[in-house]
Amino acid sequence: MTETAPHHDGPVVERLDVSAYRIPTDLPGGDATLTWDATTLVLVEATAAGRTGLGFTYGSPATAPVIEQELADLVVRHDVFDVPAANDRMSRALRNAGRPGIAAGAVSAVDTALWDLKARLLDLPLVRLLGAAREEVAVYGGGGLTPYDDRQLEEQLRGWTEQGIDRMKIKVAESWGRREAHDLHRTALARRVVGDTAELYVDANGGYTRKQAVRMAAATTDFGVTWLEEPVSSDDLTGLREVNRTAADRHRST
Repeated sequence: MTETAPHHDGPVVERLDVSAYRIPTDLPGGDATLTWDATTLVLVEATAAGRTGLGFTYGSPATAPVIEQELADLVVRHDVFDVPAANDRMSRALRNAGRPGIAAGAVSAVDTALWDLKARLLDLPLVRLLGAAREEVAVYGGGGLTPYDDRQLEEQLRGWTEQGIDRMKIKVAESWGRREAHDLHRTALARRVVGDTAELYVDANGGYTRKQAVRMAAATTDFGVTWLEEPVSSDDLTGLREVNRTAADRHRST
């Protein structure tokens, strides 16, 4: 069953092109639970009235056929400016295909392309189209992947500081949390490199157990770490709540 495009007087999406690219990494990549040597970029190009909007996601190349087979017909010939309606059509159409994972990445890439196309047709930057909540935002350097040796980690951190970035995030929980001492070594090294005033964050990518995450949260405070990202799996909502509550209670008692 297909949906009929509503009546409209404005421009319509004329075509939706999708392509996938495998991009090798400059260094071996890895975090707590995975390693990789390439990233797959799925690119969406939405065209209307001589302008093209770009959207992308990363993940499996299987994302591309989902866009081509499940989503394209829900977008092409529809009003360019009704982006929320297009998002709703795509999300509802994926009910039986499964919305999370690959399908969610597919919707995200098309949605981004449509917003970009709308902004280009209106000759507006996205920040003006969507509206700003504040005049400036802080940035941080995110990396510090687990396969990096000390020299590679230090070079990356120094590169950020030389750009004036004073917030950094590195990966911890290497090998599903089996190398706690090495996690702390890398955190201590990061603090020495970035200095005492820079903000330092760590990302466990769900590699710790609940009790381990609480223990490591306490240990990393010795190095001025103010953010521990995904201490346990993001699917473990109960565990996230327990880690947050226990770590907060311990912090208040010290």
